[in-house]
Amino acid sequence: MSMPVLSRLRKLLPLGLSYLASGGSLMVSSAAQLLTFAILARALGVEEFSLFIAVTAVTAVAIQICGLGAQEALVRRVARERHLYPVFLSHNLLLSGISGALLMLLGLLILPVLLPLSPEPAINLGLFALLLGANIVLARIVLLAEQIFIAHSNFAAANRNVVLFALGRLAAAVLACLVFGADTLAEWIIWSFGAHVVIALFSVRSVLPLGLPHFAVRWEEVKNGLLFSTPFILRALRQNVDLLLLTALTSAEIVASYALARRIIDSGFLSVEALNRLLYPGSAAATRSGLHLAMPRFGKMLGAVIVIALCAAIVIIAAAPLLPVLFGAEYVSLRGFAQVLAPTIVLMAIWVTAQEALGSSGHHVHRAALFNGTVILGGALVALATWAYGVNGTFIATYATEFATGLASWFVLLRLADRDRRDLSPSHSPASVQAR
Repeated sequence: MSMPVLSRLRKLLPLGLSYLASGGSLMVSSAAQLLTFAILARALGVEEFSLFIAVTAVTAVAIQICGLGAQEALVRRVARERHLYPVFLSHNLLLSGISGALLMLLGLLILPVLLPLSPEPAINLGLFALLLGANIVLARIVLLAEQIFIAHSNFAAANRNVVLFALGRLAAAVLACLVFGADTLAEWIIWSFGAHVVIALFSVRSVLPLGLPHFAVRWEEVKNGLLFSTPFILRALRQNVDLLLLTALTSAEIVASYALARRIIDSGFLSVEALNRLLYPGSAAATRSGLHLAMPRFGKMLGAVIVIALCAAIVIIAAAPLLPVLFGAEYVSLRGFAQVLAPTIVLMAIWVTAQEALGSSGHHVHRAALFNGTVILGGALVALATWAYGVNGTFIATYATEFATGLASWFVLLRLADRDRRDLSPSHSPASVQAR
């Protein structure tokens, strides 16, 4: 092996080890989440599990709103200027606290009426208070701790938090369902809230040595945070349109199997997310002097994520026959649904890489406009296709949307990089323009 190759391998070794640690933690987290879902799916049964899917779908949207995207500014700004941490910690705490309180209030006004968990009004309201408190407020605290460690490039601590979160919920499911025999959603909500309290307290304690907040809101970053978060909010909404329509048009088994298949795909995508979360702080630094300077970096990232996504898709397709054994014989459609959706991991990896490049370089307006547009149009397509053709229409529309999002994302990224290159070239410098 030649010396240049050995030198290159030595340079890549730290990144490879970091990815293995980050990817390993996310894989452990993913496996723990799937086991948690398997335990709940078996214990609750199709009907109760379908209700669980419905209420958690709502909180999945709410958790994206909570904080108004402030976590992105924390990672981006602190990765560049470490002394800004107290200010951006405060920025996150204030925005998360205010938005979290409003989301809980809104949820308590609507959800107990639409998706009642108990015929007793007081118990119904109390259960939703615990559910929303766990899945929005406490979950946001845990996720914020992870982002704090990433901003400080302490990926080991971030990975530890990810694993702790997943294992804590798995332990709660084991105790609730397998040890104490819980078989209703109401019982699970109580156990889940207790687990979230313990994990959130540990997360707070783990970040205290990094410093206390200096209470202030960075108003110039509020707009960026909203632009950063709206794509995730709209995507979460789009992902729930099909579930709502399938609930109205098909059986509880189809809804539950489809929801589980999507959860499996999301878990497979974590292998791509592991690389993105590892490289985002470095990408923010690399794009500081211009997006075009970091394009070779993003090209290499694209090649890497495609390979990783292909491996994840192949593993899911090969392992699909085992899914009914894991989740239960009631979920008869699960195997086929997982195999059909598995290749979408590759399409998601392609557009997410472009979106990460836009976000890390500060092009939040373009990123939000691009992604929001594709999500809105894609959501409409998924809704129409699901209404017209059922779950088969959902699959076709999903593939079309992911493919179109990838094309649009890379088109915009390449155009912006080309514009940066022209603007910063010597022929466009102020001195050369004045000379002409």
